[in-house]
Amino acid sequence: MTNKVDTKLSRRAFVAVSTACVAAPALAQTDNSTEVERDISEVVRRNISSFRSLDWRPYFDNTRNGAILVDTTSRALHYWSEDQSIYKLYPTSVPLSEDLTRLGRTSVIRKVEGPSWAPTPSMRIRNPEWPSFVGPGPDNPLGTHALYLSWTYYRIHGTHDTRKIGRRSSNGCIGLYNEHIKELYDLVGNGAQVLLI
Repeated sequence: MTNKVDTKLSRRAFVAVSTACVAAPALAQTDNSTEVERDISEVVRRNISSFRSLDWRPYFDNTRNGAILVDTTSRALHYWSEDQSIYKLYPTSVPLSEDLTRLGRTSVIRKVEGPSWAPTPSMRIRNPEWPSFVGPGPDNPLGTHALYLSWTYYRIHGTHDTRKIGRRSSNGCIGLYNEHIKELYDLVGNGAQVLLI
């Protein structure tokens, strides 16, 4: 009887030690990193639980002109059409830090296909090496389409750098995959309500 118990404990100990050894290299690789990456299965579980559909009612009084909710915590953009027949949910990039994040209510005031980009004055101070202007095209940080908000310098736009989606990676704007911003661009009109939480 004792031998069976010892064997079970030894197997459990072996499994525990083996798991710790396998995980150690992955943890060590992130020591000097600015963004910690974890085991992919853990990330997927967390994303599935936080990337969920929502009802518009807790956030808006109505869906007049359409409604966009950007959740900076779950890094998701929700869109409801005015008649609520269309609901879309997109992964986003969000601002790098709290001081770059603006929360509250605004609206879409202009739509631009093939936007040009110029860094804001504060971006120029932080990154003087950046170009003063980038025209439409594959090097443009705004991607293929942009929704300009009533807040100066803030946009919901595409990105050619798909690594940014799902991360804290922007200087204040909300980024989408180019195929998603094109779809949203076609659905949204000027005057659409926007709430960032």
